[in-house]
Amino acid sequence: MAPRIVVAGSANMDLVGLAERLPLPGETVLGDDFVMMPGGKGANQAIAAARAGGQAVFLGAIGSDSFGVTLNARLNAAGVDTAHLRTSYGASGVAVIMVDRAAENSILVAPGANSTFTGLTEAEERVIASGDVLLCQLEIPIETVTAACRAARAAGTRTILNAAPARELPAELLANVDLLVVNEVEAQAITGLPTPDMSALLALVPRVVMTLGGAGSRYAERDGRDQTVPAFVVEATDTTAAGDAFTAALAVAWGEGRDLLEAVRWANAAGAACVRKLGASNALPSRAEIDELFAA
Repeated sequence: MAPRIVVAGSANMDLVGLAERLPLPGETVLGDDFVMMPGGKGANQAIAAARAGGQAVFLGAIGSDSFGVTLNARLNAAGVDTAHLRTSYGASGVAVIMVDRAAENSILVAPGANSTFTGLTEAEERVIASGDVLLCQLEIPIETVTAACRAARAAGTRTILNAAPARELPAELLANVDLLVVNEVEAQAITGLPTPDMSALLALVPRVVMTLGGAGSRYAERDGRDQTVPAFVVEATDTTAAGDAFTAALAVAWGEGRDLLEAVRWANAAGAACVRKLGASNALPSRAEIDELFAA
C-alpha cells in the first residue's frame, strides 16, 4: 500500500517571468515569457508526493479569491486529498518568481491566506495521526509547524521538516523532528554558525539531509552514518521546485520503508528530473520519471 504523506504547509499562486538575466536593484529587464501556475512549498510537496506514488493529504489555507479556487482544483487534479484544506476570506498566497536563462531564480512571497493557518483543529490532528509521515516547511506560522510536529510525535507519525525559508527554530519544534532537510544557508541559520556544521545539527535532531545543489546531498545520523550522495547530471531548465520534488520523494521513500540512504539517492533523482522542466507544480516528476533516472 502506498504510504500516507500528510503535508502541512503553504499554497501560493506562482507568477513566473522568464528573462535573459535577473534584473539588478532598480533595473527593468525585458522578459521572454510569463506563466501563472499553482505553487507554494506545501502544495508543491503535496503534489510531488502524490506523483511520486504516495497518498498525499494537504493541510493548509487558501484564499476566497479566484487563485484559491484554482489552487484547490489543481491539488485535486494531482490526486491530493484536500478535504481538510481551509478557505480563509481574502487573498491567497502569491509568489513572484523571476527565472533567467541559466535557470537561476529570485522569489518574493506574499503569504496571504497562509498566515491564517493557525490553531490546529482536532480533525487536523487526527489527519496527522493517520499519516505514515508528516512533512512540514516554514512558509506557514512557526507555531502551526510546531503544533503539527508535536501532534505527529504523540501519534507515532514520523516527521520531516524542510526548514525553508531559512530562520532560527524553536527548541520545541526541533525536539519533535525526526528528519531535518536543509540546504547550507538554512543549516547556518539554524545553528547560528558561520559555516554549515553537520555535528551541530545532529545535536538538535537525530537525522539530517543537507542538499548541496549540483554536488548532490549529504545524509548523516547520530549512529555515525555520514555520506555524500552524488547528484544526477541533467540539463537544467529551471531549479524552482527541485527542493520540493526532492523532499517529497524522500518522504515517500521513507514511508515505503526504504533505508534512508537509498531514499536520499531516489530523492536526488526526483530533484534532477524536476529541473529539466520549467515551473513549479507542473515540473514535479512522476514516479516513472524518477525511477527511469534513478535506474540510469
